Amino acid sequence: MKKAAKTVETKAGRGSVIMPGVKLGKGVVIGCNSVIHSGTVLGDNVCIGDNSVIGKPLQLAKTSTLKAEKLPGLKVGDGTVIGSGTVICAGTEIGRTALIADLSFIREKCRIGDFTIIGKGVTVENQTSIGNYVKVQADAYVTAYTTVEDYVFIAPCVVTANDNFMGRTEKRFALRRGPTIKRAARVGAGSVLLPRVVIGEEAFVAAGAVVTRDVPERKLVMGVPARIVRDVPDDELLNTGQEKK
Repeated sequence: MKKAAKTVETKAGRGSVIMPGVKLGKGVVIGCNSVIHSGTVLGDNVCIGDNSVIGKPLQLAKTSTLKAEKLPGLKVGDGTVIGSGTVICAGTEIGRTALIADLSFIREKCRIGDFTIIGKGVTVENQTSIGNYVKVQADAYVTAYTTVEDYVFIAPCVVTANDNFMGRTEKRFALRRGPTIKRAARVGAGSVLLPRVVIGEEAFVAAGAVVTRDVPERKLVMGVPARIVRDVPDDELLNTGQEKK
């Protein structure tokens, strides 16, 4: 006679609040003093640290240029780990086996891919897409309307921008957009990517660079403003054997 399958129970720490309308998969673990807002969907074996706010409703300032709207609930894929003191807003989707580290903040209408790491203290602003197997290291700032493709590496304290007019003039709305970082590009520590620049596939931005124009694929740039120095060597390219399936 076969033994009955063991039921994996959800565990919630002291002081945590799970609002009505939350859907929890099997084996979810929630730390102490965390809040899971209505509409949130957590997959199997999701782990949430202490003092986190998950599925936070949209709250806008009276002076915000965004329109208030009702957003769908946050979705978190199977096996994802969310650190302590993290805030993730409603209307966002996080893939499988991702890691969202302590003290990170992810706004509404974002997509974070499978097996992606968002480091400690990272901010991801609204309507940003981050692909699979991406690494965004500690204290980076990913501005709104940014696109980050698969296998990208973003080092600590990188800053991105999306508005060349810094809040002045109406024409900025049609031109506002963050950088696009193509597949397997690498962005060095403390560098700054200005609005609308495209970092080409397998390109390399050196630490401390200020990127004011597009970077061609497989080129290394450095300096202020960043200039092309050389090609990225063949042995540094992400080949098929290195990729995780």
